[in-house]
Amino acid sequence: MDYETKVFPHSGGYGRYNRMAVAFSWFPSFAVMFNLLSDVFYTAIPDAYHCKPDPRLLPAAFLLTNLSKSAYLNLTVPWVNGSGLSHCELYKYPPNSSDLSQSVPREKVSCTQGWEYVRVSGLQSNFVTEWNLVCSDYWKIPLQHICFMTGWILGYIFIGSLCDWLGRRRGFLLSVSLSSVFGMAVCLSNSAVVFLLLRLSQGVMLAGVYLSSYIARLELCDPPRRLMVAMVGSFFGIFAELLLPGVAVLCRDWPVLQAVTTLPLLLLICYWCCALLFPESPRWLLATAQIPEVKKSLQEFSFRNGTCLPDELFPGEILLAEIDSVFDEDCQPRYYSILELRRTRVIWKNCLILSFTLLIGTGIQYCFTKNLHMSSTNFYFSYFVRITTGTLACIFICSTANHFGRRGMLLLSAIVTGLSSLLLLALTQYLQGGLVLVLSIVGLLFSQALAMLSIFFASEVLPTVVRGGCLGLVLAAGCVGMAASSLMELQNNGGYFLHHVIFASFAVLSVLCIMLLPESKRKPLPDSLKDGESQRRPPLFSSPVDRVSLPLLCPRPQLSEYNPDNYSRLVSATRKMLNKDSLPYRIAAPAHRLLADREGEPLREAS
Repeated sequence: MDYETKVFPHSGGYGRYNRMAVAFSWFPSFAVMFNLLSDVFYTAIPDAYHCKPDPRLLPAAFLLTNLSKSAYLNLTVPWVNGSGLSHCELYKYPPNSSDLSQSVPREKVSCTQGWEYVRVSGLQSNFVTEWNLVCSDYWKIPLQHICFMTGWILGYIFIGSLCDWLGRRRGFLLSVSLSSVFGMAVCLSNSAVVFLLLRLSQGVMLAGVYLSSYIARLELCDPPRRLMVAMVGSFFGIFAELLLPGVAVLCRDWPVLQAVTTLPLLLLICYWCCALLFPESPRWLLATAQIPEVKKSLQEFSFRNGTCLPDELFPGEILLAEIDSVFDEDCQPRYYSILELRRTRVIWKNCLILSFTLLIGTGIQYCFTKNLHMSSTNFYFSYFVRITTGTLACIFICSTANHFGRRGMLLLSAIVTGLSSLLLLALTQYLQGGLVLVLSIVGLLFSQALAMLSIFFASEVLPTVVRGGCLGLVLAAGCVGMAASSLMELQNNGGYFLHHVIFASFAVLSVLCIMLLPESKRKPLPDSLKDGESQRRPPLFSSPVDRVSLPLLCPRPQLSEYNPDNYSRLVSATRKMLNKDSLPYRIAAPAHRLLADREGEPLREAS
């Protein structure tokens, strides 16, 4: 049963209840981005720090009262040219020495009393300063981000599959409840290991919140409004990113910031009490043949949208009668999983290509932000540049994807991203700093557009029965790209050039892959696996409408003038065809018949 043409209009279309449910589905995007981006402040390394002076490393005759603090630091902490006081070393003097000049042989040792942190971006204390994750323990910072992204990968795959089995609403409520619990538990972390495990668990649930709300809002609106509904959700995430620095300054300590970022998740639990705020998707109920549930849901939507035809005794009466005529009374629900992709060809291809493009869009951003850090070491410079480019990417998609199509804009984003990356690879040492900065900003903008459009495109071409699991696979590939940057930091950026070369090559390769995708602009969402397999790749450039087709290449068969259901009509139609003057040929009588007629003419004249 076609949901877009037969079910959706009779249930009120994109009426006031659908608009209200879509509006409430935007708030989870704000809550999720608030928690995701807070990780930037938790793991920010202080701008300046050094070892705490240890009096035990100084001579016994040394008097601290005779020197100022700056002179004391110069005598106890080595000075590194270009970076100031050493981050990880102290001076150790001979025990019986009384000369503190530079001519005295001094030994450099590792920090023994901890570190002093001058300032931290936004917060006065964070994950790094709480457990002194610097110098030899620096590797735990990128490890924390990798663990967090691993949680998101597991959440996208697990909760996405759960949304196809239990529904969008149940998957959402489960994720919101557990993410709130884990979020509050993170505030009570007493060690770095506990912090890592709890953030991993919270990442699993946050991925479920984002995925279930993203799918639900798209399945509640019609094709012309799908793009704008998805992009408004992205604007909510950007707004959360914009507010976060101010909130961090007000909170000052990371446990307070963690509690504040968890507060929006706690407010979302009210969706559990009021089903009207986040209803179950009737499209998914119908696609999985849950007939009693879909009847109840559609009747609720018809009533809330104020749709009641004059001949109906109650809202949705005619629609429910049509559902009864299509489905049998003993029809059993059927659920699907991502394992069904083994039997498909088009769906698997689309899922693989869009996973590849999202991997590129998220992974290559590290190459561009690295150049931003080289232009300015200020933490807020690169942070707000990312917000600005993200906003421009949303505006770019909103203004072009409905006019030029999803595939064309995805192709353009991949081309510009690849060109920017290749130019930076080849010409960075020959270009001025301003041109490098411009290329980095342009590449960052279009890589963000590539990532956003890949997610939206995947949600449109993947069928409803496996949309949760398949979209989860696509989003998991994006998290792999985000975790790749932490892998580079784990090796002290030792493989940065190779990382840049690989993702630049992938961006060029994705241009060929994108051309194999179908176009989903203003088309109904596919519901069944059959609908997903029937999607075909259109030509990249549409042919003119008034083109003259050659007769030999015309694929349409000529219409027949007879009705094969009736023999008499067949005979009359055949006679009409034979008597037409417009035939390109004329049927000649047999030669022996003409000869016999000519021989009989003299006999008739004689008689």
